[in-house]
Parts: sequence; structure tokens; C-alpha cells
Amino acid sequence: MRTSLIGKSALLLVVVAAAAAACGAQGTSGSAGKPLPAELAVEYNYVRSNAPPGTCTCFNLNGGGASFAWPVASGRFAAVGEIAAVHAGSISPNSYGLTLSTYTAGVRYLPRFTRWSMQPFGQVLAGVAHSSGSLVQGQYSLATNAGAAFAASVGGGLDLRANRRISLRLVEADYLATTIDNGSNNHQNNLRVSAGVVFHFLSVK
Repeated sequence: MRTSLIGKSALLLVVVAAAAAACGAQGTSGSAGKPLPAELAVEYNYVRSNAPPGTCTCFNLNGGGASFAWPVASGRFAAVGEIAAVHAGSISPNSYGLTLSTYTAGVRYLPRFTRWSMQPFGQVLAGVAHSSGSLVQGQYSLATNAGAAFAASVGGGLDLRANRRISLRLVEADYLATTIDNGSNNHQNNLRVSAGVVFHFLSVK
């Protein structure tokens, strides 16, 4: 099951990378000195998580998140901070509940181009995961680090610029790994897909 999740996330990353390459090829050297805007993104998040140890059924979580990105260096990179939370209320036949929150930060890469209204990006984030609910507090009492476990995500996305202040995040896909104790491998592989709205704080030239 974990192999399947990794394969799906890898495929989505390949699609995003291909879009980035295609759009970046349309760029012109005249845009090299123009800074990208700082941004605040608000997103809906869907997470497909691997099953609890000893079972074979994966489950879905839904929720939302927000991220802030500040351009650094040449403007092709940005420092990113992200907060997200998702919830599932009927996991396994016993209807366990789980709320998973992540607090991560890292680096984003944005290819530069001017002829398209699309902006692809790729990013790597790391931080802390917090879990609560009957799945970790009841059945899996071995989850002693449920309050603060390591979390990391690798992925990318594609934004459509509507105007100088707003873009639509058409899609963001990430492989999200967490290390919450579960009495088995103490590792969870998750596929996260998001979409939302991006607010820019500087004019996009």
C-alpha cells in the first residue's frame, strides 16, 4: 500500500515538473530581474493516508491549510511556512476519528517565465505533525509522540494568475510523510492534493 501511494505521488510530481518545464521554456531573459510577489495561500486539502497497522483499508481525510511564501535571493526561490489540518471521522469498521495537523517550513523553487499566466513551483518542507482523536488516543495508545512527531513533504503545484493581486492554485500535490508511533513501523505515507486561492502582496509585473 505504501508503494502504491509513493507511486501515485511520484506520478503527480512528474506531471507538475513537465508543466514547469513547458511553461519555463516560454520565458524570456528580460524577466530575470523582476521580483516575484510575497503571497498568502488558502487551500482545501485532501489527504489519502495509509491504513493503521494490521488492516488493509486506506482512508481519506479532508480539511484546509494556509501558507506564506516570501521570495529570497534572485526571486526564483522563496521561504515557505505552512499550517494545515485534516480530519476523518469514520476510519475502519470501528469508526475511529483522527485529526492530523502539520506545521512545516522550507524552500520553494519557482521557474521564471512571462508569456504564460501559469506559475508552476516545487517545494520541500519539514516540521512537526500533531495527531488527535480516538485512532491514536484509543486503539493506538502506543502513539506516545502523537503531540509532536516529525513531518516532511515534497511536492509542487501550478497557479493560474487572475490579476496582479490574486491567483488560483489549480493543483498542489505532495508526498507527506509523518512518523507517529503506531506499534509497528512508526511511519505513515500520505498523498495530499490541494487547491485554493493565492493573495499577492506585491504587484506581479
